[in-house]
Amino acid sequence: MANGCEHPAACHTGEAPVLASATKKGRFWLLIEHAGPWAAEIEESRLPDDVRTLVARARKLGIRPQLIRRPGRREARSGPLHVYLAAAAVDDPWLAEAFPESPDDLDLRSLVHGVVPESCILVNEPMFLVCTHGRHNACCARLGLPLARFLSENLPGEVWETTHVGGDRYAANLVCLPHGLYYGSMSQAAAIAAANAYRHGEVVLDRFRGRAGIPEPLQAAEHFVRAHTGEISVGGVAVESSRSVGDSTVCVVRCTTGRGTSRFRVVVEPTVFSAPCGMTCADGIPTYRLAELSPLTPVST
Repeated sequence: MANGCEHPAACHTGEAPVLASATKKGRFWLLIEHAGPWAAEIEESRLPDDVRTLVARARKLGIRPQLIRRPGRREARSGPLHVYLAAAAVDDPWLAEAFPESPDDLDLRSLVHGVVPESCILVNEPMFLVCTHGRHNACCARLGLPLARFLSENLPGEVWETTHVGGDRYAANLVCLPHGLYYGSMSQAAAIAAANAYRHGEVVLDRFRGRAGIPEPLQAAEHFVRAHTGEISVGGVAVESSRSVGDSTVCVVRCTTGRGTSRFRVVVEPTVFSAPCGMTCADGIPTYRLAELSPLTPVST
């Protein structure tokens, strides 16, 4: 631990497991450019009325609001609002940009139906968010700020600092939109590798927390199938169905490769990782173990 950090050191170095820890509340996103300062919670920040209105509307609709700013930039921007919308929980995830004159110019109800609002323009390039929300947790600023600057230098125009994304113990955190892919415990080398892979439609399993918007056991099932098959395309692996059996979760996972589509029965169970750091550390880190992974034989018709 360092600089008052309450997390086991393994959390920030990649030694602790990070799989299946992406937020379940990341199906749809509203990202509002606001230089700050950022309070511990978004609603506690000194926000313009139009920003506060959009944040409240997003919360009500189940959209995840985030404040964003360019790395190193703290001055307030002039002109109309600048926002991005992202739909991660659709068949073909998308990212769009808008400059609404007022909150009423942004149709957030369209977003939750997976439809691009008329006031928005689709963005072809990905967006990379690095959590630097120091007021929420000091680790996010200490580890996130230098990572955001590094990525911005290497991927100009595609990187933003952002408020809390969940999982402070895994700082520095990186989120890839529009698909909502989460990475944690990121070094500069790991982050640029993950970002470049995403720009080519691929996932890097090293330090991959999971896909936002789906329950953690399903994230774990997808992870184990990727590890088993070596399939790294972003859309190549997905849970088709799942059910709970006691503490276990039984999933049918589809894996599509250039050779065709396979399905697997995957059973995952919750477990706890205990960091080897003595009594000074926090409680064990919740994670998942693979109990079963077996191919499903297609039924002949």
